[in-house]
Amino acid sequence: MTIDTKILFDIGFTEGKVLGLVKKVLKHMDNVPEEDLLALLKKLKDYPENFLDDEKLGYIASKMIEEANAPVNSEIPLVDEPRPYKVFGGQYIEDGAKTQMDVAMKLPVTVAGALMPDAHQGYGLPIGGVLAAKNAVIPYGVGVDIGCRMALSIFDVPETHLIQHESHYKRELIAHTRFGAGEGFKGQNRSDHAVLDRKEFNLNPFIKNLQDKAWSQLGTSGGGNHFVEWGIIEFGQKDIQLNIEKGSYLALLTHSGSRGLGATIAGYYTRLAKDICKLPREAVNLAYLDLNSEAGHEYWMAMNLAGDYASACHEVIHAKLAKAIGAPLLGKVENHHNFAWKEILDGEEVIVHRKGATPAGEGVMGIIPGSMTAPGFLVRGKGDSSSIHSASHGAGRQMSRTKAIQSISRKDMQQILKQHNVSLIGAGLDEAPMAYKDIHMVMKAQRDLVDIVAKFIPRIVRMADDGSRED
Repeated sequence: MTIDTKILFDIGFTEGKVLGLVKKVLKHMDNVPEEDLLALLKKLKDYPENFLDDEKLGYIASKMIEEANAPVNSEIPLVDEPRPYKVFGGQYIEDGAKTQMDVAMKLPVTVAGALMPDAHQGYGLPIGGVLAAKNAVIPYGVGVDIGCRMALSIFDVPETHLIQHESHYKRELIAHTRFGAGEGFKGQNRSDHAVLDRKEFNLNPFIKNLQDKAWSQLGTSGGGNHFVEWGIIEFGQKDIQLNIEKGSYLALLTHSGSRGLGATIAGYYTRLAKDICKLPREAVNLAYLDLNSEAGHEYWMAMNLAGDYASACHEVIHAKLAKAIGAPLLGKVENHHNFAWKEILDGEEVIVHRKGATPAGEGVMGIIPGSMTAPGFLVRGKGDSSSIHSASHGAGRQMSRTKAIQSISRKDMQQILKQHNVSLIGAGLDEAPMAYKDIHMVMKAQRDLVDIVAKFIPRIVRMADDGSRED
C-alpha cells in the first residue's frame, strides 16, 4: 500500500480526526488494488452521503458530514412521533433509510410521506424518499443533483442494425458524450441553448457567477451513476399514447442532472436554510425554507432553473446522437427526480419532494432503469395516493461501494457483461451490476404504482471512469 498522507492531501483530506480515521481503515484494505482504492477515496471525499451505509467507511462519512455542518442551537422542535407513511418493498430497504424517513416525518411542516422500494440511506432525506410539506421546501429533500433525470429517445431502426453496426454506434457515443467531474466544453465546441439566457441567472450575483460554468458543462454527463447508453426497447403491444407499434427498436437512454450548477445551488441554499431554520441535530440536514420568504422564493426559482438546465443537457446529448445516426425519431419520454413540485394532495396544495423517486401520477410516463446489464422499464403511473403519486427511480444499491470493490473483480464484471452482450465504456467496480438490487423484485414491489409499457435492454453503456462527483 503506497497511499500516504501526501496522496490523501492531494485527494482533498485535511489534517484532523477524519484523516486519522482514513489512515486507520487503509491498514485493513491492503487487498484492494490501489487504483480502485484511490477512486473510492475520491468519491468518499466528494460524496460522503453515498457512504453512510458502508460497513467500513460509514462512520468516517458521518464524521465528515458532521464537520461540514457546524453545530446549531435547536429552536424549532420536532413533533413527538413520526407521522405514518407507506413503505413499498420494505424487505429490501435498510434500517438506516427508514430511520432517516422517521425523522423527516417529525418535521413540523410535514404533511405526508412514502418510501420507495429502491430506497437507501442518503443525506437528509433518504434516497427513494417522498415527502410532502406545507408551504416549505427542503434543499436536501431535493438533493445535490437538482433535476437529475432520465431521457429516452426511440428511433425507427430495427434492433438488428445496432447488433450489426455496433462499432459505429460505439464510435458516435464516444464522440458526442463527455463524462467526468468538472468536464466541459470550450470555445466553439460549446453548445447553445435558450436555458442559458434565462432571467433566473440574474436572481443574485451568486447565481450569475454560475452562468459560464453552466455553459461549458451543457451537454455533459458528469460522474457517479450517470450514463448514456444505446439499447433495444421492446413493446409487447402497440402503445396508443406514444403511437408506437408492437416490436423492438433502437433506443438511446440517458441519466444525468444539473452538473456543477445544481450542486453549487444545493450547497449554497442548504447552508442558508440551516442558518434560518435551526432544527435538532438529528434533523439538521432537513432544514427548510418558507416559500413566502425571500430565501425560499430564490431557492425555488434557482431549483427550477437547474432542473430546466438538466433537461437541456439531455436535449443536447440526444440531438447530437440523433444527428450522428440520422435516424427518424418515433418518440421521446423524459422524467426527473431530485426535485420539488407543487401538487394537490387530499384537497390542499403541498410541496412534494422526490429525492430519487419518479413521478407516477395517473397517466404520467417515466423510465425506471435497472443496471448496466439488467433491463429498464418504460412505465405509466397509476396515480396511487399512498405513494404520493410516486415510484422508484431505479433498482437501488444492495451492496455498498466498499463491499463492491472488495468482493467484485474486474474479471467477474467482464464475465457478466459478456453474458449479457453489453459493451461498457468506463465505470468502476462500484457500479458493477452485482452491486444493485434485482430490478424485477423492485418492480414487483411497486406493481400498484405503475404499469409497464415497454422493456429497455442495454447494449452499449458509457459511464465516467471513476464515478466522481460534480463540482
